[in-house]
Amino acid sequence: MDIRSIIIDDEPNNIENLRLLLNQYCPEISIAATAINADNGIEVINAFKPDLIFLDIQMPGKSGFDLLKAFNSINFEIIFITAYDQYGIQAIKFSALDYLLKPININELKLAVEKARQKIIAKQKDHNIINLLEYIKAGNKEIPKIALPTLQEIMYVRVDNIIRCEASNNYTLFYLQNGEKVLVCKTLKEFAELLTPHNFVRTHQSHLVNLHFVKSFLREDGGTLLLTDQAKVPISRQNRDMVKEKLNSTL
Repeated sequence: MDIRSIIIDDEPNNIENLRLLLNQYCPEISIAATAINADNGIEVINAFKPDLIFLDIQMPGKSGFDLLKAFNSINFEIIFITAYDQYGIQAIKFSALDYLLKPININELKLAVEKARQKIIAKQKDHNIINLLEYIKAGNKEIPKIALPTLQEIMYVRVDNIIRCEASNNYTLFYLQNGEKVLVCKTLKEFAELLTPHNFVRTHQSHLVNLHFVKSFLREDGGTLLLTDQAKVPISRQNRDMVKEKLNSTL
């Protein structure tokens, strides 16, 4: 199947480079149009009704996120193209969406295109995009939801409803406030990077805890956290001082 696509990037050289890569490695992609800024991008999206857009996040004036805000509904798939941008990547990871870092890695490009192709075929409403827009619009004013991809579905959970996370090989087990347990197909390290700014602390190599649910610090076994659900979470020796400091700062 041909995937009608649009490239939106403020650097013409980047557009041409991506066009060449797609022509060589992703023959199913048909480039219907390109745009060099957000306003132009909105115009060509409305004109060509693409299946997929390759969208640069950082552009002069309006960003790629500003472009998305212009649409009441998103009827196309998105692969973000970006130089390193902490906030942008944080938002995208929270929503379990695909992004490619410049310079573009060919294998990552092919994988992202294949995932987009599968979504287009399935014609599923992309709740990941909805979650991304909610995250961006809320900024720091509201508590965000995080996408938790399981083997059966993608769940969207407010971060303040997560009590703790526990490593299980290459998976992460989430313990939620309602008593539910969710096994997610990602490592604890990935979630620690996302959740630490939201009042979570890595107490141990295998444990990540939401400090809002800490009931007390127990001196047993060199340091243990008792949580409001009565779970006891160990604290590693090397993390003990850091955990105490975090607890004191939340009082």
